[in-house]
Amino acid sequence: MQRVFVDMDGVLVDFESGLEKVEADVRKKYGRRIDKIPGLFGLMDPMPGAINAWNRLVEKYDVHILSTAPWDNPSAWHDKRVWVQKYLGRSAYKRLTLSHNKNLLRGDYLIDDRTANGAGEFEGEHIHFGTDVFPGWEAVMKYLEV
Repeated sequence: MQRVFVDMDGVLVDFESGLEKVEADVRKKYGRRIDKIPGLFGLMDPMPGAINAWNRLVEKYDVHILSTAPWDNPSAWHDKRVWVQKYLGRSAYKRLTLSHNKNLLRGDYLIDDRTANGAGEFEGEHIHFGTDVFPGWEAVMKYLEV
């Protein structure tokens, strides 16, 4: 069975939706380091189509979540784990890997919106989410024939 890794922020999770729930003075305090805001990652909603896509992918592929969490924001690590349990439930049980070196894992596909943190060096195929070719989940699912 082919293995698919799916990124969280900007792919499964709508980062901006969490930021919108943070008070303006807190956003101002953190400036450009918004990913350091404690509790931010627990406030985020799923991306449109993400939950349905996940549920369909797990029927055909060995699917895992591969995300990076800010090193200086320990609550992010916890919040990501809780988010997975809340929105993906049992189908994602023990399928979350947090790494700053995504290229160390082996798989057939990586669905990620960035090339940072080793995504650009991933040995399998990088499905670059949010681009003209893969603007959203519908295009990804069509490509993977799910």
